[in-house]
Amino acid sequence: MKAIKITKDNFDTEVMKSDKPVLLDFWAEWCGPCRMVSPIIDEIAAEVDTAKVGKVNVDEEGELASAFGVMSIPTLVVLKEGKVITKTVGARPKAEILKMLEV
Repeated sequence: MKAIKITKDNFDTEVMKSDKPVLLDFWAEWCGPCRMVSPIIDEIAAEVDTAKVGKVNVDEEGELASAFGVMSIPTLVVLKEGKVITKTVGARPKAEILKMLEV
């Protein structure tokens, strides 16, 4: 499965009403570390079927970025049953991102 583009229009359906944990990657086109993390996020989306993976472009979805208190990118957030379980800022190796989903 591919990472889902999350917008304010599909946020409620894809994230808040998800029956699986959701990993959100807050990113921007101009962000170097985001470009390093992006292929890892895509790999995780393709490999993990116990969670949903989404990407939020902070330049297009400022409201969502603001709602999650995103000040620096990339910011990775894991939500379960609509609640933030864990949050990290900065590029992370794949193993560390996968560990975030083990909550």
